[in-house]
Amino acid sequence: MPGKNKIYLIGFMGSGKSTAGKKLATLLGWSFIDIDRKIEENAGKTIPQIFSQDGEEVFRKIESDVLKSIKSQEETIVSTGGGTPCHGNNMDYMLESGLTIYLKMTPEQLTYRLLESTGNRPLIKNVSDEQLPEFIEKVLSVREKSYNRADIIVEGINLDISRLLTLIKTHSAT
Repeated sequence: MPGKNKIYLIGFMGSGKSTAGKKLATLLGWSFIDIDRKIEENAGKTIPQIFSQDGEEVFRKIESDVLKSIKSQEETIVSTGGGTPCHGNNMDYMLESGLTIYLKMTPEQLTYRLLESTGNRPLIKNVSDEQLPEFIEKVLSVREKSYNRADIIVEGINLDISRLLTLIKTHSAT
């Protein structure tokens, strides 16, 4: 594929970045990296442990370092954390070093998906089911300023990977 040899999938937690990334990597014959898993490997602890023991600021620093540590990786699909594009200069870095794709979902769609997994996600661990829709709407409205800078924006619900691949090839050809 001509042009950029790294694709960053961005979007809110629960938008399907890891699932889509694995499928896309398989279709392209590329490598796949999940930034959250790489952070856990490097830190030797889970993301919830990092948040509770070290705080979000330390987590965001580790996240930026891990993102930049894969600079030399080629032909790689990168699934970022939901907040990755919104901190430091991460979004600028991703726009310069690869193709960015925002898997866009509505607060309602995200609420439905996240109701099943709140315990595993530090940012919503202490958010009640009743508070979750309002929390998502509030955080998403802030994060979308970064997300909407992506090279390609696609609906994340019922994502058609073949259609996404066509969009990537069309974008790379221009």
